[in-house]
Amino acid sequence: MINFTFYTPTRVLFGVGRIKEVGSEIKKSNVKKVLLVAGGGSIKKNGVYDTVIASLQEQGIDWVELWGVVPNPVLSKVMEGISLAKESGVDGVLAVGGGSVIDTAKAIASGIYLDDVWASFLGKEKIKQALPLFVVLTISATGSECNGNFVITNEETKQKLGNHSPLVYPKVSIIDPSVQRTLPWNQTANGACDALSHIMESYFSGGGNETTLYVDEALTKAIIDATDKLMLNEDDLEARANLAWAATLALNGVSAAQLKGDWASHDIEHAISALHPEVAHGAGLAVVFPAWITHVWKENEPTFRRWARNVWDTDDVLTAVERLKSTYKRWGLPISLRELNLEKSEIPAIAQNATQLGKLGTVKELAQEDVEKILEIAY
Repeated sequence: MINFTFYTPTRVLFGVGRIKEVGSEIKKSNVKKVLLVAGGGSIKKNGVYDTVIASLQEQGIDWVELWGVVPNPVLSKVMEGISLAKESGVDGVLAVGGGSVIDTAKAIASGIYLDDVWASFLGKEKIKQALPLFVVLTISATGSECNGNFVITNEETKQKLGNHSPLVYPKVSIIDPSVQRTLPWNQTANGACDALSHIMESYFSGGGNETTLYVDEALTKAIIDATDKLMLNEDDLEARANLAWAATLALNGVSAAQLKGDWASHDIEHAISALHPEVAHGAGLAVVFPAWITHVWKENEPTFRRWARNVWDTDDVLTAVERLKSTYKRWGLPISLRELNLEKSEIPAIAQNATQLGKLGTVKELAQEDVEKILEIAY
């Protein structure tokens, strides 16, 4: 048995038409002015921005806007947001977008009180305070709408690192699956892969018959089923709703309770996209995770065989890996480093980047040479 703490303070408003409630939810926290953080402008095309602004105006909440968050969010945008937040005197942060926008907002909300926000990613400065954070989710993938995690890339040092604080859990997150019907298919597929990866990172560190393993198997099947249905009809609202809720549950503590977690595949993908920001996180995980399983599965053979049997209907782990890869390929995701346009000669540099702060993982501790072997399998 593993001791754990289950903590989910975020209030989730789920369903069609609920974005219009964002102003009243912010007002309940006595926030008068927010920094609205957004990406490239898709929220203006799908009507989300207009709904959010109307709700803020209705409740008398002032705002300033920070645009331009990129899919692999960067430190320079965080620094820009911190400066804007300080200059404007905001007392809250509102993220309207997907995981990159939310992660940037978390870094700003905590970074406004830090001497050096990047030092907190390196463990050299502790987050002790943060502005209240509110979320309107437009892409289901990272689970950032319901946890205290955030990942940022330092463009200068080529480091993509994660951070965590209970102080940056969103106060309120609004999830309206209907607004995700306008997403390009690759974003839906990348999001599904990211959510599956969150589940697997926890699942494979388990053993025995932990309740969470059963939950994770069900969530895995729900994500695959919903994504397959969306391939046939991207307007399927029930499938959108199921994918959105499963992606939230994949990283809000539910899928990880009782389990140590591994997270090596995420660390390896972070190294790839730190050096190649054009690589979407979900696409990178689709390449890395099957290779990681192939390399480490004998370290916890009973749990990997259980996954193969209960999810993929086979007793052979490597057959299950091929079925996972076939699923990703069916969704249009890459399954090799070549498909990401990476050269084999880059493998040592990626592995070095991934292990620069030490060994990775818990199922099997991975040194640089292990990461190189995984990347060679993935090539």
